This record gives sequence, structure tokens and C-alpha cells, in this order.
Amino acid sequence: MTVERRLARAEFTLTRDYPAPIERVWDAFADEQQKLSWWGAGDAMEAGEWAFDFRVGGRDIAEGKFHDGPVSRYEATYTDIVEHNRIVTTYDMWIDGVHMSTSVASLEFEPIDIGTRFTHAEHGVFFDRFWADGPGRETGTRGLLDALGVYLM
Repeated sequence: MTVERRLARAEFTLTRDYPAPIERVWDAFADEQQKLSWWGAGDAMEAGEWAFDFRVGGRDIAEGKFHDGPVSRYEATYTDIVEHNRIVTTYDMWIDGVHMSTSVASLEFEPIDIGTRFTHAEHGVFFDRFWADGPGRETGTRGLLDALGVYLM
């Protein structure tokens, strides 16, 4: 079987206003136990490997199997962290062991009157059979930000 070699790029920016102080929103990313409370697919996924190393140069890994579906693997490296201001990562995704994409994501935290304005901006490169998955990445990220909002309530 021949694999068609393709490459596609996708960019998106999502902004949410959370009625929580910036320290609380920040800690949802910076504290391992808090991140475990909201990150991922919840009951839709059987958890696999997990690693958390929140520091510049540190790596996170989140792997899991969707019920009756594929194994998803996320590996991120923190490239910049400014407390209560920003987190920048590069990350790779695999589906059933096949490299799907590489992305750069910036997470910004801004204090506002009602709490915190959070902005996630991402640029992804999608490989071969996954070349059309950019819109799915944005949808998945929206789901994560929804889960964060529920967690912060």
C-alpha cells in the first residue's frame, strides 16, 4: 500500500473569558493534579501514559485509547513560560502510532474585570493521511476549553 505524501497547515485562535482570577486559571495548567482534573476526553477515553513536567524544556505526555477507537498520543515540550502571563509549547500528535501533526501553541492569560481572558493561538502542520484534520484540531481544542470552564466553576 502506497501512502500519499501530503502536507497541510491550519491556524486558529480561541479566546475565552473565565470568571476566575488569573492565578486559578494559571494553576489549572501549572499544577499536575488540577490539569488531570479537566484535561483530556474524560469518560470517552481509557487513560494510558501520562507525564507532567511544567518547566521550560519540560515535556508532557498524554496517551489514551478512545473506546472502540484509536489510541491518541500527545507529546509537548514547554518552550516559554512566564508565570500568570503565557505558556508556549511545541507538540506532536500520533494516532495509533502514526505521526499525525506538529504544532506550536501559545496560551495567554490576561486579567480582566470579570476574571481572566484566556487566548489559545495555534499553528499546526498535518501530515499525509491526516492532512485535512485541521478543523478537527480546533474542535478538539474548543472542547478542552469548555472542560476548563466547567472545572473553573
